[in-house]
Amino acid sequence: MGALGYLAASVPPRMASAGSAVALPILAVQQLHDVAMGGALVAASLGPSVLAAPLAGAALDRARRPGLLVAASGMLTAVAFGLTAFLGQVPLPVAFACLAAAGAVSPFYMGGLSSFVLGAIPDVRRAFAYDALSYNVSAVAGPAFVALIAAFLPAQVGLLALAAGAALGSVAVRAVGLRPHARAGGSPWQAVKAGLHRIFSHRPLAVMTAASTLTQFGQGGLAIAAVALSIERIGSPKDGATVVTVFAVGSLLGALIEAARPTRSRPHAVMMAGFFATGLLTIGAALDFGASWTLITIGLSGAFTASSTAAMLSLRNRLSPPHLRSQIFTVSAGLRVSATAAGAALAGAATGTGGAVILGAVGALWIVSAVLMIAYPRTTQDDAELPSTR
Repeated sequence: MGALGYLAASVPPRMASAGSAVALPILAVQQLHDVAMGGALVAASLGPSVLAAPLAGAALDRARRPGLLVAASGMLTAVAFGLTAFLGQVPLPVAFACLAAAGAVSPFYMGGLSSFVLGAIPDVRRAFAYDALSYNVSAVAGPAFVALIAAFLPAQVGLLALAAGAALGSVAVRAVGLRPHARAGGSPWQAVKAGLHRIFSHRPLAVMTAASTLTQFGQGGLAIAAVALSIERIGSPKDGATVVTVFAVGSLLGALIEAARPTRSRPHAVMMAGFFATGLLTIGAALDFGASWTLITIGLSGAFTASSTAAMLSLRNRLSPPHLRSQIFTVSAGLRVSATAAGAALAGAATGTGGAVILGAVGALWIVSAVLMIAYPRTTQDDAELPSTR
């Protein structure tokens, strides 16, 4: 299906998911005059992901036509967001149920779709560089799109537009097609058990999963740290959004460079170096050398996330047996989403310590992630056992 076809299929639903984290709180304020309810709605849309991920992955691994499952997940997300857009007219329990359903199917187009990227782009490093680009474009474009609409129109319109995007992704997935993985026998529960066992008992996979999940725990606190830092230094939270945006733009630019010229070093070494550079630069951004220093260092720290994300996805593919590949991708992605939410919650609880301290702690977690990668075995048989092309 090619790189452009893959981006057309993967970006719209991922963008819808990223944008909803901004649209839902705004909608709750406009319709219910309740900020806390906005947070609860976001939690409802994220929480089911990690619980549903093993079953979603097992279903994709066993499916003869996985594209149907991915398309259905995007369409269900579109319906859920479309109904939730009428919050205030739609009963609150119905809105929560819709968002929970959307969260439960999100593993299909998040980690699940990543496990099929080699069907579109045979070159491994290029394939996962484009997948990293898909995630970064979605993470930047989703919130930015909602913010732009919210400046002129009600948040309801923004959520409806995100619903349309998710539906568009479903059409694109059906148009390009996905080749099924090697299918295994046995019950789905046996497949789930085998996949979880692989993730947590296979040392190379366990090390990279732990390290990459910890980075998201830190990144989840970035927005909270940025707002707290802005209040500390200028007395207003307005520059906090700028810091987060610069980090996201840095990540996007890094992803564009990585897609054009993929890094050729060993993936686990790229992950380690990327984690370390991001952490060091984030700690540097916490130092009070002026606004320009903060923005430059945080932008550079974001740029280093692109190569490490592409390497992580490539290595995850290499370490995943074909009959468990989707499950390993969906569970790993679900763990990262949960870690992001937990990091944001912890950072929120620690705001009394100061924005600079929280931002420094975020950077320290990235460095700890790099240190964890030291435990990755220097020599494994995985390169020989699990070829990196289909």
